[in-house]
Parts: sequence; C-alpha cells; structure tokens
Amino acid sequence: MATWIINGQTISAETGILEKKHVKVENGSIAEWLDAASQPDTAGHEVIDATGKLISPGFIDMHVHLREPGFEYKETIATGTQSAAKGGFTTIAPMPNTRPVMDTPDTIRYVLDKAATEGVVRVLPYAAITKNELGRELTDFAALKEAGAIGFTDDGVGVQSAQMMKDAMALAASFDMPVIAHCEDNTLVEGAAVTEGAFSRKHGLKGIPNESEAIHVGRDILLSEATGVHYHVCHVSTEQSVRLIRLGKSVGVKVTSEVCPHHLLLSDEDIPDSMDANWKMNPPLRTPKDVEACIQGLEDGTIDIIVTDHAPHSEEEKARGMERAPFGIVGFETAFPLLYTKFVRTGRWTLDFLLRRMTSDPARLFGLPYGTLQPGAPADLTLVDLENERAVDPDNFLTKGRNTPFAGWKLYGWPVLTMVNGRVVWTEKNGINR
Repeated sequence: MATWIINGQTISAETGILEKKHVKVENGSIAEWLDAASQPDTAGHEVIDATGKLISPGFIDMHVHLREPGFEYKETIATGTQSAAKGGFTTIAPMPNTRPVMDTPDTIRYVLDKAATEGVVRVLPYAAITKNELGRELTDFAALKEAGAIGFTDDGVGVQSAQMMKDAMALAASFDMPVIAHCEDNTLVEGAAVTEGAFSRKHGLKGIPNESEAIHVGRDILLSEATGVHYHVCHVSTEQSVRLIRLGKSVGVKVTSEVCPHHLLLSDEDIPDSMDANWKMNPPLRTPKDVEACIQGLEDGTIDIIVTDHAPHSEEEKARGMERAPFGIVGFETAFPLLYTKFVRTGRWTLDFLLRRMTSDPARLFGLPYGTLQPGAPADLTLVDLENERAVDPDNFLTKGRNTPFAGWKLYGWPVLTMVNGRVVWTEKNGINR
C-alpha cells in the first residue's frame, strides 16, 4: 500500500513560488508528483490531507548532541530523536563528546544500534579525532569509518596542537572523510562564560574573545590547504571567522562551515541581567556586529548550512548560574519556526533559501542521498504549517532539556508531520509513532 499526500504546497524550482501538489510515497521512496489539477487515484492507499501545508524535504542537522552514552539524565537517543522528529528533522549527526567518548568502533556501533531500535529519525554519528578527546593520540580512523562514522571531530574542545590537527587532516583525507572542528584556543577562554563585550563589561565577567575562535579557524584553513582534507568549521560565531572562511574559499581551500539559529538571532546585548544560564552557550552570544557578519556570511555562501547544536542539560545544572552552569541550549523544536519567522516572514530571505540551507545543502556537503523531493529519493518529508502562530513553551518539548532562551517567543512555521523513509514518525495530532 502506498501513501498519497494530497493538496500540499511545494516551492516551484522555476519560479520559487508555492504551488499545490500531490505526492505519492511507496516502498520508502518518493514515487511521483501530480499537479493540483490532476486527481490522484487514492483507492486502496493511505491518504494524508496536507491542505495549506508546506511539503519540504526532511530537515538535516549535522551538529547535535544526543548525550547517550553516559549522560542519559540530560538526553537519550530515544528522546533526542523524538525531539528532532517534532522539529521536522529526519537526519541528524550526533557529536562524540559522550561518556565513553565515541572514539572506538564499539561506541559507534552502540549508537547506531540504539538508534535503530529506539530512535525515530536517521542518526549518522561522528567519531572523535583523538582518544577521549584529549588531543594526545589519534583514534583509529579506518576502523571508525568501517563501523559507520561519517567524519571526525573533537567537538566540545578544540584540538590545541597544530601538528596533531595536521596529522588528523592528512589521515582523514586519505580515507576521503571530513574533519569537523570546534575552533577554540583554550589559553584564551579559561574561566570565561560569555563573550568579551557589553554584557561581560557590565557585569564584571571575564569574556571569551573573538580571536579564541578565529585563531583556530585561520590555522586550520592553512592546514586544510596543505592536506587537501574537507575541513568543516563548527558553529561559526565571529566576524573574523567569517572573513577567514571567505578568504579560504576564495583561494580554493576545501573549507565549509555552519551557523546556529541563536548566533543569527541573538547578541550579548540581549542577555538578561538576571544572569539566566539558558543564555549561556559555546560559542557564546557575540556582538551585534558579529551577528550581522554571520547573517551576511550565510547569505553569500561563505557559511554553507544551518545546524542547531542541540545541547540539552538538566534544569538543576542550568540553575547554577551563568558562571557555573554548563554551556548549551536545546534547538531541535524551535529552529525552523525561529528562522522562518525572523527572516522569511520579514522578507530578508526567501523560503527556498532557508529550506536549502536546512536540507539540500547539508546533504550535498556531506554526500548524503537526502534533502530532495525528486522521484526515487528516500521519502524523508516534513509538513509545515506556515500560518499558525504559537508561543515557544518548553514544557511541551519532547527533549529532556528545557534550556532555551526563546521561551515565550511567538513564532510561525511549526512542523505538523515528519516522515522518514516513507513512514510517519511524528504528527502534531498523534505524537511519536514507532
């Protein structure tokens, strides 16, 4: 039995305008599209009425934290993938800074097996660059690739040794695998919780300077040029980083990058005086100048994709205050509504631009067969209600984390149905479907 999704809207490749379509899903793939004027033969098939809803390729998030193994009180593969599905994501890539660190084939296989049995969306794990993410000894790249890792990163910490990073890049290039870098010079950030800017000065806090990120970006672009590896910069947040990536691309270095919604929407000047740690993330919220540089970098292609850096923590941990709480906020369930409301509805971006940065562009960057609505492609689909306004309510999140600075924001563009490989895994009406 096939499934017909009828009366939905897709973006015309020729005009960029929404047009009504019907789509047939069969055997886990997109089988065919019909124009609105055509009448699909739905007899004997399941029918989903998508009247007034956008049909998008499932969103792809190449930077997330599922916390399992080791930190299940923060999140599990089950709860994290459920949250992703509710946010419209169908493919996610978890970072390896778990306990134990995902630095052996066994830990990679553990995550993949858990995702297969308890997850509801596709999970593509990264492996660590160095053992225990300590920056001292490279992991077994060949064995980790064989186990199913899609790239190498010590996300959560920067690789401090240039020689270690160069060796990692050369080895990854030999396996045609990307290196994904958390860019941070530890000598500049110890003991700091927020960026060096208006908020840190006002409250007498040590600040994290922009150059702590940009130093590693510049170093690694040179190392990428020397080794030929695909080098991908995590969660870009500074004007200097954007400038360096732009320069690297201009001379042919294989450098790509990502940005998070919070670094496009918030600056350090927005942090409340209450010192609420739900506004604490790494990289920290930067200055308004940095925010605009990131937006422009995304718009001109310097920054390639949007990710969430979904990073759940317990309420007890976040209650420790700005200086003592861990870095990170949740992001799955608010990402698309935030960006659609603040950039598409205001006219700065087209809907097509936003969707590409969350679907086809990450798929292209990492060589994934997803992010498309072409017949024959996997039926990873997200239906979105573009017109319904609703406030962000952390109490309704499916993630275990409630740590968001966006509580109470009124947004449009909420996903209402998520399908993976032709199977509905979440609907607004019925919740998670296993």
